Amino acid sequence: MSDIDDGAHWPPPGVDFSKPSMPRAYDALLGGKDNVAVDRELAEHAAAQIPGLKEAAQEQRRTLIRGVRFLARDAGVDQFLDLGSGLPAAQNTHQVAQEYNADARVAYVDSDPVVLTHGRALLAENGNTTVVTADVRYPKQVLADPEVDALLDFRRPIAVMLVGMMHYLSPDIAEEVMAEYREAVAPGSYLFFTSMVDTGIPDQQELARINRENMGVGWARTPEEITHLLGDFELVDPGLVFPVLWRPDQPVDPDRVPTDRRLTVAGVARKPD
Repeated sequence: MSDIDDGAHWPPPGVDFSKPSMPRAYDALLGGKDNVAVDRELAEHAAAQIPGLKEAAQEQRRTLIRGVRFLARDAGVDQFLDLGSGLPAAQNTHQVAQEYNADARVAYVDSDPVVLTHGRALLAENGNTTVVTADVRYPKQVLADPEVDALLDFRRPIAVMLVGMMHYLSPDIAEEVMAEYREAVAPGSYLFFTSMVDTGIPDQQELARINRENMGVGWARTPEEITHLLGDFELVDPGLVFPVLWRPDQPVDPDRVPTDRRLTVAGVARKPD
């Protein structure tokens, strides 16, 4: 029996629990319960190959909280399009954003129907949020979704989030997909992302290889390749850095960041006025 749900309408249509999914495997790394055996097996396999991977996943979650806090509190953003949002976890995007602006609106997008089922149950009483099932790789589909269109006003600044998602855009489509999202938003909008990176550390490419081997996707890009995907968007301080260095709550010595905190990079970039 799945740890996720034992109800009469489970699993949701289109869900194959014989194969791991990205959001459920990530949930397993975080120690969550919204996963099944095949997801835990993938998470444990990856963690065995890359010591510190679970801690890196937790750091990415903390970075999401800090990034949304910056956008809502400091940048004054009140609209969020969270692409590849994954399964609900403590301190979701809407919880952080609405702490600083009760009227902040958040549209969660994920291709896994499990995310839709859990998200809608969680957000049933929150009129400023929605969860839709769509594939991030098809921006036109995402942007034309009736629920996204009804909730978000693309004539005003929006934060487009690709936290833990950009590295799943394959090299043949990444530039086009990113360009469509950049062009869809108003000046003053932001991109907030984390991405697997290649700075020459073997574990970085090993993580990408494990992802491709088990799920068919996952690419570690150089900092220059990642920056290219931002187009004319301008990185805000501190630029493109390892997640633990992105506006940490406590000072961190850049020279003492362990390897398991160097698997990905994080950044927030603004569209010029």
